[in-house]
Amino acid sequence: MYTEESHQALPHPERMPKLVFANRAGEILDLPDLTMAGSSAGIYVQPRLEDLIPLPEGSELFTLPDRLPVGIDPADGQPTRLEEDPYQAGAPVQAVAAFIAPAHTAILWAAFERNRVDLAPLPLFAYTAVGWQDGKFWVAAFRSDADPRQDAKNFRQSRIAKKTEQKLAESPGNRLIQHLGKCCLTYGCPAARNYFLGRWEAPIPTSPACNAACVGCISLQSSGCCPSTQDRIAFVPSVEEISELAVPHLEAAALPIVSFGQGCEGEPLLQADTIEQAIRKIRLATDKGTINLNSNASLPEAVERLAAAGLDSIRVSMNSARPEKHALYYRPKGFSFEDVRESIRIMKKKDRFVSLNYFILPGFTDDPEETEALSRLLADCRPDFIQLRNLNMDPHWYLETVQHQPAAPPLGIAAWFANLKKEFPWLRYGYYNPPLR
Repeated sequence: MYTEESHQALPHPERMPKLVFANRAGEILDLPDLTMAGSSAGIYVQPRLEDLIPLPEGSELFTLPDRLPVGIDPADGQPTRLEEDPYQAGAPVQAVAAFIAPAHTAILWAAFERNRVDLAPLPLFAYTAVGWQDGKFWVAAFRSDADPRQDAKNFRQSRIAKKTEQKLAESPGNRLIQHLGKCCLTYGCPAARNYFLGRWEAPIPTSPACNAACVGCISLQSSGCCPSTQDRIAFVPSVEEISELAVPHLEAAALPIVSFGQGCEGEPLLQADTIEQAIRKIRLATDKGTINLNSNASLPEAVERLAAAGLDSIRVSMNSARPEKHALYYRPKGFSFEDVRESIRIMKKKDRFVSLNYFILPGFTDDPEETEALSRLLADCRPDFIQLRNLNMDPHWYLETVQHQPAAPPLGIAAWFANLKKEFPWLRYGYYNPPLR
């Protein structure tokens, strides 16, 4: 969970970091003549020193093809585009962005300009502003959850491989466990890794189908678009396969959670019959741990059945609290935003825990109209928790998709977050599904 102490413990630079860029060989260099900039829905700004933290361990740096870096000219404070390599006259340059480690939330995305508007979208990652100062990279972000469950220091590949191979050999007939083996060893999924290491939150993908066609779906993309980052599960596991995975984990793991609804599947509510039976079977075997559902919350009747069966919590994925923006991103098939709201209300009436998996994109999330809509939703539905998850999508593509036409400048993510905490003091914040038992 987010704490002021965990955020304040991180150092901030004493001077504004320098612009970084990539040369044509892909080498990342800094340019002392320009300081770093960040972007907020296309508005270039210089970050505040207090909004910068060292690049977290486990983060990655990306070069952005056909995109020119933008920095700030210290002489006049104006955004300046870098068009060629200052160290090799006439040579091309590329912008650089950080894909920050889990449990961190972006305050600004990378500042860059596209060489042309008809470029293919960037791959499905988040692109955070990054600079260089005092021998290290700095990013415009904050630690949004002190929970260490996906911190890079807690994963040792040799141990992961050994534990995974052992579990796969023990469960050759369980298709679900075998599927997670690929997630772990091929894609490096942190949740799958933690399952095989016997700790914290274990994933339970169940659904090869979906009732939405999310523009930024990471498991299924139409041809001609950016590629999916992972394969979608191709079968519906049986109640027995689910129970065989879940019960030992809930019985033995530290702070155990099992979660239906993962990035390697469609919408789990479409498999409500199987999940309902699985929850009942799990709870006949153990009352330990938390049973969670990550969902688009599209089918309130199914949510009610799962709550009655013993579902402890739901995490509702949401790009926007405005129905029209939600529909433009999710492209729902047979459900509306009101169905999403009703699912939240049902869980709250059942005295269950509700999180919003609220996608963060600086400039859109903190838009005044979006902020007002979120406040109305929170006041009406009263969820317990907001997970501050970076939107994994090319920011230009996203803004075009949701037809973003702001009527006023964005508040800034730091100000937006401070206002939210003040207006809703009972609300908790973080990055992960919290254990409830």
